Amino acid sequence: MKKKLWILVFLILSIVAGCHKETKVVLPKNKDSDFAVTSNYGDYNNQEKLLFKFVDNKMITNEGIYTNYLNIKKSDQNNAVGHEMLSESSGFWLEYLIYQHKYKKFREFYKKTKKTFNQGTQFSYRYDPNSNKKANVNATLDDFRIIRALQMYYEATGNNKYRYEAAKRFAMLKNNVIKKGRITDFYDVKEKKSSTDSSLAYYDLSTLKYFEADTKKEKKYYQNQLKMVQRGYLGDAFPLYASSYSWEFGAYSRDDLNTSEALETILHLSEVGKVKRVTLNWLARQVKSHELYNSYSVNGAVVNKNQSSGSYALAAMIFANSHDEKMYRYTMNLMWNSQVTDENSPIYGALGVEKQKQAYSFNNLLGLVASKY
Repeated sequence: MKKKLWILVFLILSIVAGCHKETKVVLPKNKDSDFAVTSNYGDYNNQEKLLFKFVDNKMITNEGIYTNYLNIKKSDQNNAVGHEMLSESSGFWLEYLIYQHKYKKFREFYKKTKKTFNQGTQFSYRYDPNSNKKANVNATLDDFRIIRALQMYYEATGNNKYRYEAAKRFAMLKNNVIKKGRITDFYDVKEKKSSTDSSLAYYDLSTLKYFEADTKKEKKYYQNQLKMVQRGYLGDAFPLYASSYSWEFGAYSRDDLNTSEALETILHLSEVGKVKRVTLNWLARQVKSHELYNSYSVNGAVVNKNQSSGSYALAAMIFANSHDEKMYRYTMNLMWNSQVTDENSPIYGALGVEKQKQAYSFNNLLGLVASKY
């Protein structure tokens, strides 16, 4: 009897101890971030309205946002297709809703995002509504984007609940993928381990800087993170950055560059004033010649000659952050060229391929966000 009693007491104490083992949440001392764009270069009222209507009516669901308007049936283990959903899309949409002052929509959609993607300490990067399953891993950049949106909401509304939520999500995420300042691509909640790769596009420098600004140790972590990206520079002949760094092998990748990811790296550098002039010049040349292709080798050779409106949206944001209004507007006009203007098309208003009825959330959501710069 005594043995059973002690076992019961032990179990109760274990449960209590477990309940109190919570992540320490420290609210950043900085009152406001510089996440929200203030250049106000964008003035695309008609195009933006059509694009917003398409996304709001044709892509948004009660669970999230379709990856593609066209419900492609093929199964892809590495990439979301058709009506699968990504936390990446949720982050873009939440950010755009703040720019539009649609605060009720923001609150409602954040609830949906948590319900669909939440894994306790992080957000799953991908959800399949057909099987009702979410991936076991997150994507660190996607979490950063949602955290940034939560902080932006607080700064726009003064609602401290979302300030705390942003700080809490960052603290929990840090436990998984930012060990001693080292950033990894994902954490597997099933295997209980993180990746050994560190994609440079995942270094959301302004978000890291904001949440790591309060202690000497974390400020040093941020400086190391910035240097990690900068050391991945491929050289003035092809002034982009390596796709990733391997913590296991201590080397930068020599893999081909996915242009949208390469541009996200540059966008993050531009947000903290660290983009190189030679990089901006290269980007301007590619845009002016309408040759911003989807993939390059690390030597600058074109690997995939297709182009993406999302890449042009990212380029426009980079130019805006670099105070080049002329190139921002020029690039945005190229992006809008892919907008479907046939009122009889099921993807009317979308940035997409009209004949194929394909419109990807990545391109469309980036188009909306870029229009607010």
